[in-house]
Amino acid sequence: MRIKVLGCSGGIGGRQLRTTSLLVDHDVLIDAGTGACDLTLAELARIDHVFLTHSHLDHILSIPLMVDSVGAMRNTPLVIHALPETIAVLKAHIFNWKIWPDFSVIPTHEAPFMRYEPMTLGQTVTLKKRRFTALPANHVLPALGYLVTSEAGASLAFTGDTTINEPLWPKLNRVRDLRYLIIETAFCNREKSLAVASKHLCPSMLAEELAHLERNVGIYITHLKPGELELTMEEIQQDAGDYAPLMLQNGHTFDL
Repeated sequence: MRIKVLGCSGGIGGRQLRTTSLLVDHDVLIDAGTGACDLTLAELARIDHVFLTHSHLDHILSIPLMVDSVGAMRNTPLVIHALPETIAVLKAHIFNWKIWPDFSVIPTHEAPFMRYEPMTLGQTVTLKKRRFTALPANHVLPALGYLVTSEAGASLAFTGDTTINEPLWPKLNRVRDLRYLIIETAFCNREKSLAVASKHLCPSMLAEELAHLERNVGIYITHLKPGELELTMEEIQQDAGDYAPLMLQNGHTFDL
């Protein structure tokens, strides 16, 4: 199994800044921010499933245009896996005929271009022997992270957007073949109050969180804010350098 980073920025502003989206093999997305917009039409048509962490725009932006662009090229609906609360937001505020058509009922109720599949915390969905397990996240609205496990049993954990998240670490520490952890750090230390208010992490908070991790894994930092990349990574090296975290970048691939 191969996971490719299509977007991992906390904002936009240049060819290298794309918001959150991870491509699993050729047919699954974890989140669908602006990073997914760089896929070709043929590549978009091959996406069968999208697992959403939450409903914020930087994580869902590509879905409306994607389903409109390739729905007629597909024989089955695009499946959106998400918390019921996330699905409710999509229905009420995106696919509501005012912002965008409701592709869960068109072209027909019987054969729509898109359908929803509710997720619950701890639930595992198995697709072609790949397992997607919903992990706890602590954000300003209901949210999830995901544990992605290959047929061989190797795993990658993605926190999604989260702040201090005590329930996460016992679950990760029980994953025997955890290879990689992608964890957010959205703000620098001088903006800690903003990180706390918006339920994100800053470098000092990241260090506190990583102290709970009992496994030796590759750690990658996502959701860095444009204009603060260098400063935040410098502070991460100062506060959490013992964990050897690296900055996640577009195009990075993880083989499991």
